[in-house]
Order: sequence, then C-alpha cells, then structure tokens
Amino acid sequence: DEPTNGVDIGAKDEIHKILRDIADQGTAVIMISSELPEIIACSDRIMVMRRGRITGILDNKEVTQEQIMNKAVS
Repeated sequence: DEPTNGVDIGAKDEIHKILRDIADQGTAVIMISSELPEIIACSDRIMVMRRGRITGILDNKEVTQEQIMNKAVS
C-alpha cells in the first residue's frame, strides 16, 4: 500500500526497479497507490476499484490518468 509514499526520488527509483525485477521473473506484483503517474509507469495492467468492487481492468499500453479516474468514479 503506497510503497513509495514519503521516500526520496532515489529510493523511489530503487523500489520501482526491485518491483520490475520481481515482475520480470514471472511473479505477480500487486501495488496499491493513489499516485496515478507511478501506477502507469510501473504497471502492465491496472485494476481500478471503488468501494471494494472492481470497476475496471485496463491494459497499460496507452492508458491515461483520465481513463483510470473515470473507472474510479463510475
């Protein structure tokens, strides 16, 4: 939950690298964050939830913050 909240840029980059390395080994990584640019940069797929229910699963080929927000408020 919010893995990079409160850390400096260098630490944030290192956390992103570690998560990518884990994912590249075939392990699923679930990251919860309200920082949409971070989610877009780090994710292959994005699941959006609202009030405990899934409102959308987006492929991260060309997803935008607006698309994520539309799923979050619908």
